[in-house]
Amino acid sequence: MKTVRLLGLSFFLFASALSCTDHAPDPTEFSSVEFSKGALRAPIAITKGDNNRLWVTEQGSATENNDTYDGQVSLIGPDGTVYPAITGFLSTSSEEKMPSGLTHLLYKDGMLYILHGVEGRLYKANVSSWNPGDTPLKATDLAFEELGSFSIAQLKDTTDAHSNLYNLAWGPEGDLFITDAATNLIIRRKSDGSKSLFTTFEDFDNPKKPMGGMTVDFVPTGIAWDGSKFYVTSLTGFPFNEGLAEIKIVDHMGNVSEHKKGFTTLVDVELTDSNKPLAVHFAPFSSSFMFEPNKGKISSEDGTVVLGGINMPTDIVKVYTNTYYVVSLGNSKVYKLTY
Repeated sequence: MKTVRLLGLSFFLFASALSCTDHAPDPTEFSSVEFSKGALRAPIAITKGDNNRLWVTEQGSATENNDTYDGQVSLIGPDGTVYPAITGFLSTSSEEKMPSGLTHLLYKDGMLYILHGVEGRLYKANVSSWNPGDTPLKATDLAFEELGSFSIAQLKDTTDAHSNLYNLAWGPEGDLFITDAATNLIIRRKSDGSKSLFTTFEDFDNPKKPMGGMTVDFVPTGIAWDGSKFYVTSLTGFPFNEGLAEIKIVDHMGNVSEHKKGFTTLVDVELTDSNKPLAVHFAPFSSSFMFEPNKGKISSEDGTVVLGGINMPTDIVKVYTNTYYVVSLGNSKVYKLTY
C-alpha cells in the first residue's frame, strides 16, 4: 500500500509540474519583430489554422471611386512568406478613403469562415487540401451566406441603414457569433445555417456634442468566448471619443453587462492562457480628423500597456503560450510578439 501511495504522490507531483509549465504568466511586456515578408494589401485580420498556419485577410487596393477585385485571403508560412490562397474579393473605399471589404475570419476542421463587411456575406472555403504554392482558390467559386440583410432587418428603423459584419467567434454549442459594427448587434449562426439576433448594444451619451450628434454608437468589434461568457470590445462611433471605448461582457443568453471602461478605439480582443482579455487599440483620433499613426497599442484589461507604438493595429491572435501575432494595417505587415 505504501508503494501505491508513493506512486500516486509521484504522479500527482509530475502532473502538477506539467500543468505549471503549460501555463506561463500572462504577458506584461511584448517584444516585437517583423514577421511577414513584403507588404500586404491593407491586412485586417489573422487566424490560426491546423499546424499553427496563419491565415490573413487583405482588403485590397481600392481607392476613392475606384473599386477593385484584389481583396484576398493569404497564408503566411513559418518563415514569413506570404502565399495567396483565395483571390478576387471585392475591395472598395471606406468613408475614411481607405480600402474596405474583407474583415475577419476563423478556421475550423479544414474550413475557413470569412466575413466580407461591405457585401454582408459569410464566405466558406474548404482549404483542407490547399498547400502553399498551390493555385489560389477564386472568391467567385465559394459558397456564401447573406447575413447583412438579416442584421439590418433587426433594426427598428432601417432607413439608410447598412451592415458591416466585422468579427466572429465560436461560442456555446459550437455556434458562430458575429459582431456587426454598423448595426451594433451580434448575430448567432447555428451549424445548420439558421440565424438569430443574439444581443444588441445601446448608444453612449456623446460628451463632445454637438459634434457627432447627441449619442455615439457602441460599434462592437472584437469578440472572444472564454467558455462561459463573451468579451466584446467597442470602437465607438464618430468622433471616436478618447476614453469612451470599453470591454463589455455578454453571457450565454445574450445579457450585456459592464466590465472595463476607459479605452479608446478598441478593434479586437484576445484571451491569454488564464482567460484574461488583451485589448487592441487602433489609434487616437486627432483634432484634424485623422487617426494618428504609430500610436496604437495592446493593453491588459486594467489598462496596462503590453506593447505600444504600433501603427494602426487591427487584430491579434495567440498561437503558443508565449507567442502572439498582430496585424498592422498602417504598415501593411504582421508582427510576431513574444514574452
